[in-house]
Amino acid sequence: MKRLRPHQPLHHLTTATRRASHSSGDLSAADPFRDHPSHHRLSAITTKDSLLKSYTVAPPIKPWPIRLHPKRLVSMIKLQQNLDLALQIFHHAGNFHPGFSHNYDTYHAMIEKLARARAFDPMETLMSDLRRSKIKCGENLFVTVIRNYGIASRPKSAIRTFVRVRDFGVDRSVRSFNTLLNALIQNKKFDLVHLLFKNCRDKFGIIPNVFTCNILIKALCKKNDLERAIRVLDEMPAMGMVANAVTYTTVLGGYCWRGDMEGAKKVFDEILDRGWVPDATTYTVLMDGYCKQGRLMDAVKVMDDMEENGVDANDVTYGVMIEAFCKEKKCGEAMNLLNDMLEKKYVPSSSLCCKVIDVLCEGGKVEEACDLWKKLLRKNCTPDNAISSALIYWLCKKGKVREARKLFDEFEKGSIPSILTYNTLIEGMCEKGELQEAGRLWDDMVEKGCVPNVFTYNMLINGFCKAGKASEGIRILEEMLEKECYPNKFTYLLLIEGLRRSGKEEDVLKVLEMSTSRGKQLLDVDSWEVFVTNVGGISESWKPVLESVMTNTAI
Repeated sequence: MKRLRPHQPLHHLTTATRRASHSSGDLSAADPFRDHPSHHRLSAITTKDSLLKSYTVAPPIKPWPIRLHPKRLVSMIKLQQNLDLALQIFHHAGNFHPGFSHNYDTYHAMIEKLARARAFDPMETLMSDLRRSKIKCGENLFVTVIRNYGIASRPKSAIRTFVRVRDFGVDRSVRSFNTLLNALIQNKKFDLVHLLFKNCRDKFGIIPNVFTCNILIKALCKKNDLERAIRVLDEMPAMGMVANAVTYTTVLGGYCWRGDMEGAKKVFDEILDRGWVPDATTYTVLMDGYCKQGRLMDAVKVMDDMEENGVDANDVTYGVMIEAFCKEKKCGEAMNLLNDMLEKKYVPSSSLCCKVIDVLCEGGKVEEACDLWKKLLRKNCTPDNAISSALIYWLCKKGKVREARKLFDEFEKGSIPSILTYNTLIEGMCEKGELQEAGRLWDDMVEKGCVPNVFTYNMLINGFCKAGKASEGIRILEEMLEKECYPNKFTYLLLIEGLRRSGKEEDVLKVLEMSTSRGKQLLDVDSWEVFVTNVGGISESWKPVLESVMTNTAI
């Protein structure tokens, strides 16, 4: 709630007015109301609106600049990390700062910030305000909005934004049209891309350029309509356009997508014949095609040619080749390329690091995987939960639970462990029989606000059952039900098998009753199958009990 603050103190006006009323007959007496410094300002107030304007509104941030111009406000909006506060700053400047008026730049800055945050409702409100304001706009604003609608999987909104560009007094150009086509490709609306391309001149008055044709070819290739894509390529000269290296790289990708590496190689050779120097993207597309066909050595040869021709590999190139080496279980080559990638300041993706760690550990090189984890820290590529969980899993699998705990503690110093990371370590501790340590980690997890899920409970139940403490497993199930974390078929399977191994088959009925006596259907078809399969052979006396429970549950 904004606080209203009067320009001048009004605390003794009531007293002054009361005195004036008592001496209304004596006009010669001094009028304290008229003598008050606020009199001349207040006497001019005749309406409610003018009264409200006589108050100031506290700004949303302090200090608020005394002098405010649009460029300063744009900077304030861009630097503000809190989206709601940025919007309050925008509105306060326009509504309450003396002499300030928004322009195209301030609207663009705020709309862009909202669009990137996927806050489309307030963004559309600002767009409507901008249209009514008659402020002269630029096409950049609509390019930003269309692009973000595409990223947010809202192609209809992207189309609607493009169509209404003229409502803002802005002429549509091929730039916003190309942005729209890319947004549609992102959302796999390939037929719509082709339809819009065919009608762009007649419907929108837009003349396509080489980038438009490249986008169309990309859509056709992704649709696996390579023949039509090549036809567009052949027709480009008749449209007054000259295909470029990007055009041919797109067609090259279409051949690779089909698995036609001979056709892809012909396109690549044609690029060279035209005197163009393929960039990292072109080489990478060809390498990826070979890798997907299992032709790793051909991909390696392309990478060698790339280096000989003085073209540096980019992060995507490294990712393609590292993943291929991991797939072939060539951990040494994968590790060498990852080291090169790190030396060149590229940041490998989490999934890529996990694959390298997996292939190293599968080859018995757990220590090298640990060294990689530490190297990522040194290179300021902080390992995330997925990477740390992968390494913890392998350490536990190799029986190195203490090392896994040390790594977990190190990770916790700079990051917040996820439920996946906790589960991985708890599972390793339970498998090793270290139930007390698992319990401590459980307590630590709950204390830090990380809520256990069904997998966490299942691992503890499994650990206790393996240790011959199936009764503790029942207690955990009871807590699980109280916390409304619903069991799955593995929960019941682990517990029933543990009870049977411990010679406590009679407690299986207790488990069944616990799961059917809470007024909710906690047993799905798979869970019922576990009970029917495991209970049926224990004793004939179970049949009426089971039938009774099933009848009550059905009701």
